[in-house]
Amino acid sequence: MYLAAALALIGGTSYVIDTVQGRTQPNRISWLLWAIAPLLAFFGALDEGVGLQSLMSFMVGFVPACVFAASFVNRKAYWRITSLDIGCGVLSVCGLIAWLATQEGNAAIVAAIAADGIAGVPTFAKAYRNPRSESSLIFWLGAANAGITLLTIDHWRFANFGFPVYILLGALSLALVITFRIGERPTLPAVS
Repeated sequence: MYLAAALALIGGTSYVIDTVQGRTQPNRISWLLWAIAPLLAFFGALDEGVGLQSLMSFMVGFVPACVFAASFVNRKAYWRITSLDIGCGVLSVCGLIAWLATQEGNAAIVAAIAADGIAGVPTFAKAYRNPRSESSLIFWLGAANAGITLLTIDHWRFANFGFPVYILLGALSLALVITFRIGERPTLPAVS
């Protein structure tokens, strides 16, 4: 678990540096909500008695909080907000409100997954259209973090595996889209 947390910290530090230097342009709405939702999942997991595996949820919330803060250091390191961002932000906040209304651990984790997933739509769309505006390392290491967490589970209850499975799939999807520039349109050579 400590290795998984260290990987998250390494990926996060790399992304924060890329953000401060303007090489990465984070979507502030995604990163802010990516900070809030996992921290809610962390508290939901603690409420359900999850032990050391909840460290992954904490790191998955702490790192985006750092990225969000870093996005204010360099004005060029900021992706413009669109109506999709605002719509996803509103839906994500509704998921967070649902968590607050239930006050039940597993419901909190489901609401956090929904809120986090919706918050990620703008970043996924941006990464698909403009993969060069993102850094993939944080997502590869996030997937590794979740995978390691899953390998440490002794009692397979939703509270233990729900958020790590979601993070594994989401981080892996973003890492693949960015690394292999899946949505980038190739430029054709000029014909003379």
